Amino acid sequence: MSPRQSLPLLWLLSDARNDAVLENGLQALPKGSGFVFRHYHLDPAQRARRFGELADLARKSEHLVIMAGEAGLARSLGADGIYGSPAAIADAEDMLRLAAAHDGAELQAAEAAGADGVFLSPVFPTRSHPGGATLGVHGFQVLAQQSPIPIIALGGMTHDRAEELAWPRWGAIDGLS
Repeated sequence: MSPRQSLPLLWLLSDARNDAVLENGLQALPKGSGFVFRHYHLDPAQRARRFGELADLARKSEHLVIMAGEAGLARSLGADGIYGSPAAIADAEDMLRLAAAHDGAELQAAEAAGADGVFLSPVFPTRSHPGGATLGVHGFQVLAQQSPIPIIALGGMTHDRAEELAWPRWGAIDGLS
């Protein structure tokens, strides 16, 4: 995939709480979706092993496979790209770069870092940050519509909330697993 080319519309992100159902989640995604492997809770050897298992399964459905964290590790494991803060993705020019952003300043930093796409969050309340501030539908729309970079809605997303948001590109941890 070339930089700034159209990204998948649907994304599944991994973490400790959805690990047990990731195989089913990956198989249920429409062909050509995206998968972001995070699994920060595992030690490096376990993380590499689990990435390999899930990446193989994801690729059978032609999903794009992104590794969160350090670019060197993502390259060595054969990831299609990297996910992280704008600073973390800046040195991964040879890979697809997806940044995390929570406000306008971080969106600008992602653009400056050369991000090919941005996960903008949290749109709605999430289990991982109960009671935390959210962008809401209006706040998300204002930021996303001004961005020259493709935006992926994240944070409390489900199929119903994606319809409420009226945004075609979104991802979830719990809402898809």
